[in-house]
Amino acid sequence: MKPFINKRLISYALSLSCLAVSSLSYSHQNHDSTNSQYQQQNITDSLTMLSKKGGNILLSQGDDGLLIIDNGYADLAGDLATALSELGHDKTLKYIINTHWHFDHTGANDALGKSTTIIAHDNVRKRLAQKSAIPLFNYQADAHPQHALPSLTYPQAMRVHFNGDELQLEHFANSHTDGDTVIFFSKANVVHMGDLMFYPSFPFVDIHNGGNAINYAKNIGLIHERINDKTIVIPGHGPVTDKAGLAKFKNMLDNTIAEVKAMKAKGMSLDAMQKQGLNKQWQDWGKGFINQATWISFIEASL
Repeated sequence: MKPFINKRLISYALSLSCLAVSSLSYSHQNHDSTNSQYQQQNITDSLTMLSKKGGNILLSQGDDGLLIIDNGYADLAGDLATALSELGHDKTLKYIINTHWHFDHTGANDALGKSTTIIAHDNVRKRLAQKSAIPLFNYQADAHPQHALPSLTYPQAMRVHFNGDELQLEHFANSHTDGDTVIFFSKANVVHMGDLMFYPSFPFVDIHNGGNAINYAKNIGLIHERINDKTIVIPGHGPVTDKAGLAKFKNMLDNTIAEVKAMKAKGMSLDAMQKQGLNKQWQDWGKGFINQATWISFIEASL
């Protein structure tokens, strides 16, 4: 069965991809127009971000070959392969890391997984190996074929030594989903957040698949404490930022959750909370795919 994607979800993907390619203001930005399908941004000498529809893809290239974090939508798998070929020339794609199971981050597993090792958290393999659904989007899909499943999985943390760097993969439980991985590049001082960061907008929390807004905010706090002012922060969706950007995102999460908790303590229903709304200072965060009412519902369901 082919996955069904409604118009709202398509608008979400397009709005996020536009945000990613038009709002880049970080000092490391350096676009390469050689590929018309994917916008390319140099992060370091060996790391390149590819962005279009779907989550931000990070490419590591060097003597060991190629490694990518996430791989976008299935219908862009050919375009991704072209971009990797242009950037890596004769390099072999050795590893794919899935930050979580959602189809806008794992769509090219099928096309690329036959000759590449896929790495993810244990729960990502479990999710992809069975029928899946995201009720908010009216999305459902059959199990992935064997070659499109992660063959290397881990329960809490693992290290990948590749292209002269140490990639620390860590699971932050029940945040965006129940299988989120954040990747820290020790030498490059880069962190790929997966969908533990939508920037600058309210995040999607997949309540149906183990996500929880309260844990999401807690884990953002842990990551914020861990990085430094020179860390390059790559969100799952949105422009490249830094620790200050993550702090801004954290501040929004903490304060909006506190506001919903206060409303709930007064005995207000979800409908009443949504009608009252959040403080005006958070209005701009609701201009992405997830509006204020939906974000309030995620928080209320997580309490």
